[in-house]
Amino acid sequence: MAQPQADVIRLRNFIGGQWVEAEAAGSDPVYNPATGEVIAQVPLSSAADVDRAVKAAAAAFDAWRETPVFKRARLMFRYKQVLEEHFEELAALITREHGKTLDEARAELERGIEVVEFAAGIPTLIMGKTLELVGTGVDAEMYRQPLGVCVGICPYNFPAMIPMWMFPLAIACGNTFVLKPSERTPLTATRLAELLEEAGVPAGVFNVVHGARETVDALLAHEEVRAVSFVGSQPVAAYIYRTAAAYGKRVQALAGAKNHMIVLPDADLDYTTEAIVASSFGSAGQRCMAGSVLVAQQDVADNILERLVDRSNRLKIGPGDQPGVEMGPLIRDQHRERVKGYIQIGEEEGARLIFDGRKAPVPERGFFLGPTIFDGANPDMRIAREEIFGPVLTTVRVKDVEEGIALINRSAYGNGAVIFTRSGAAARAFRRHAKAGMLGINVGVPAPVAVFPFTGWRNSFYGDLHANGEDAINFYTDRKVVTARWL
Repeated sequence: MAQPQADVIRLRNFIGGQWVEAEAAGSDPVYNPATGEVIAQVPLSSAADVDRAVKAAAAAFDAWRETPVFKRARLMFRYKQVLEEHFEELAALITREHGKTLDEARAELERGIEVVEFAAGIPTLIMGKTLELVGTGVDAEMYRQPLGVCVGICPYNFPAMIPMWMFPLAIACGNTFVLKPSERTPLTATRLAELLEEAGVPAGVFNVVHGARETVDALLAHEEVRAVSFVGSQPVAAYIYRTAAAYGKRVQALAGAKNHMIVLPDADLDYTTEAIVASSFGSAGQRCMAGSVLVAQQDVADNILERLVDRSNRLKIGPGDQPGVEMGPLIRDQHRERVKGYIQIGEEEGARLIFDGRKAPVPERGFFLGPTIFDGANPDMRIAREEIFGPVLTTVRVKDVEEGIALINRSAYGNGAVIFTRSGAAARAFRRHAKAGMLGINVGVPAPVAVFPFTGWRNSFYGDLHANGEDAINFYTDRKVVTARWL
């Protein structure tokens, strides 16, 4: 995986079944966010490194596409077993390089392994269709065939789960793959590659190339890359989509979010309080499904906010590997300063700061920031419109569920939204009219399981076919239709 030097790991690329040094001389530090210590150096791979990885994947493609589908399925079964055998090791690694708690890391791993398990069902997922007698003596058949070299470009916030959204399904479909992990959290992806190698993946079928902007641009432009999967911020997702599409690639680009949580007076407030805290402050708010805007019906607003402030006062903040910790650090000091900047913006915009995370008791070392709660915001404020990606909850008060739904529908984003209520009528109106791709009814984080697609709408997604579920099978395959008459 790496060469130790003064206890700091230097990562290498995985190309053609070999761990190799990047040709590029530059590197970036990888930090433990809970301590601020440098734990690794990640190479900033050049276009030459990318070319080497893509060509290795291209060279492996013909043999892999001819591998029987049941053998590809068995690789996924073996990989699932190996991942489960190393489950706690992987969870600790996620916590070390990302900062999230061990329980959050375990939950992430479970959702990633769920996709590997789904991919193991590829013999039925990739089946085609037939129809006899589409004409006199004429039959038609549809087959699914792999594309070729596919690429995954990943964010830092889910270093195991999001790569596993991509490469297991792509490989099971018969493609070869080049993974570009986040340069902020590359250790987990490196270990995932080692374990896939242990499970028996053939050389060149799966490759890892580390890097940043230059690496990404080289992947987008490479003529032998057929498809690009991306998860990250909205501006970068838009860039990935435009650039890769201009080069003729198939693209799915999952982008940012501003997720709303409606609370009605009939909600179970004890349950709702815990669900909102977990949604808004879990992983320090660094996830695209985090609850960001509390849409409180005016009759319940004071009550739910009082509960949220009390619960935030009792939230245990610290290193994610310590028992009882409920919220870890932000990924970098630079990002912490950015989130603090939004807290200041909220004050300047006139929102009422009722819990200030800048004053919360946190460890001196590391990149920690406490939870923050605003009240009295309006939908036009930046803190109510823009993705902050940190533990900041903005409250907008509304008179009824209809106004709450209208508020959701004003957002430029459409990743997720939730409602807390006992009313079937209110829940149905929300389900029917809220313009977001993933909805929760009394569920704080409505991320779908692997058999359903991750369906962001509007500026939360660029492309046509989403990650996971049947969408992913369609994304990673071409469909070929044969019309035949035998004389």
